[in-house]
Amino acid sequence: MTATSQTPLIVLGGGLMGLAIAHQLARRGQTVQVISRRRGEAAGFVAAGMLAPHAEGLSNALLKLGQLSLERIPLWVAQIEMDSGLSCGLRKSGIVVPFLTATERDAYPTAALGQALDRRQLEQEIPELGDTWQTGLLFEQDGQIDNRRRLMKALERACVLLGVQFLEGVEVLNLECDHQGQLDRINCGVAKGETKRFLCKQAVLCSGAWSQQLVPQLQISPVKGQMLSLQGPREALKRVIFRPDIYLVPREDGLIVVGATNEAEVGFSEGLTPDGQRRLYNGIESLLPIAVQWPLIERWWGFRPCTPDEGPLLGAGPIPGLWLACGHHRNGVLLAAITAELTADVISGVTPDRTMISHLSAFRWDRFTCELPVK
Repeated sequence: MTATSQTPLIVLGGGLMGLAIAHQLARRGQTVQVISRRRGEAAGFVAAGMLAPHAEGLSNALLKLGQLSLERIPLWVAQIEMDSGLSCGLRKSGIVVPFLTATERDAYPTAALGQALDRRQLEQEIPELGDTWQTGLLFEQDGQIDNRRRLMKALERACVLLGVQFLEGVEVLNLECDHQGQLDRINCGVAKGETKRFLCKQAVLCSGAWSQQLVPQLQISPVKGQMLSLQGPREALKRVIFRPDIYLVPREDGLIVVGATNEAEVGFSEGLTPDGQRRLYNGIESLLPIAVQWPLIERWWGFRPCTPDEGPLLGAGPIPGLWLACGHHRNGVLLAAITAELTADVISGVTPDRTMISHLSAFRWDRFTCELPVK
């Protein structure tokens, strides 16, 4: 069933994924309403913006999905920039992954897709790299986007100009079904002690780390990440430097985004911690010692939505009428383009090709509890 102008399709969550999907649906003439509690807490505002399926060492279906999204990102960004009139800060900067030994380098899941570097070549790519790193991989096909300062603003403006309705400061309390089990209404808290019910036959769940609170069947848990930014000289760092526990992402103006801690045990505990910040600075000193001297600009934290296999939940959900676009863990920015396309296609009734069907099947919500056919 397709939502009508009287009954808009509701997107639950105003973060990157919610905005990306709302934008694609609005481009196709769909009436869309975005319900959001507190947009500043969305992972899209706190991520580093790496577009790195190869540098992050993804594998199997997740690597294929990431590569597919990476191919689509230039056109996706062009659409957003055309609709908003704002730049998204897309850069094909390439990413360097340093290693202590060649054995460690060659065992990396995506080693065959990168260019091997010796110490001399590493110093050419990263002149101030720490002394302990003896070899590395360069993934020139990977890049970054300035999600925190540019992409999110551009997406929001594009959505507004396309007629997407926004309901901010509203907490979704629960989803209500009719007697046949079909999604029927969404109950929200709109003020202290006041609730409002929204008629809804179709919705997209983009609530990130909070998704399980609305749909308990979903296996999504929060993983807290603390981050900071430094102001370096312009062009002091031209490539992204990535290690699984620390990464430095240089913007065009010399700002360096540094992330991120990986705190799976703290739940939704907010705030910065001395231990988390110390770990970030230890990582900076290991990768790029000179950067420790650069001025601190900002510190922040957020919550990644993590599934047992760190892959997203896509396609139809456990409630008829509810579509899923959540659980992207640390790859939300990378996967936003393909997630928006796939979700908009299935909602709009576009018949997906075999490749798209296989991606939806690989990331269905119940894959952790059922046996799926081997593709």
